Amino acid sequence: MLYNHFVYIVTNAYRTTLYIGVTNNTQKRLEQHYFDSQNAKKSFAGKYNCIYLIYYEGFESPKDAINREKELKKWRREKKNNLISNFNPKWEALNNQVI
Repeated sequence: MLYNHFVYIVTNAYRTTLYIGVTNNTQKRLEQHYFDSQNAKKSFAGKYNCIYLIYYEGFESPKDAINREKELKKWRREKKNNLISNFNPKWEALNNQVI
């Protein structure tokens, strides 16, 4: 199965802030987050230095990915933490898996 769209979660170095997004090019999107953090952009991810990929899910259709993103954004932090921990128990940066 080929996934062309992804929901992803990035965090900062202290794992205190989560950013949930959707993209069709994970590598390019992570580079944008890094660039924003280096240039003090006013975006949420840039402001909070959310550059570490800790979770992702693949989808065939953009509609499914967007719906999942909306669903995750409504969750409480504890539920998001559990989702991430089940996928990535040590909350390690997964950036190298997509770059």
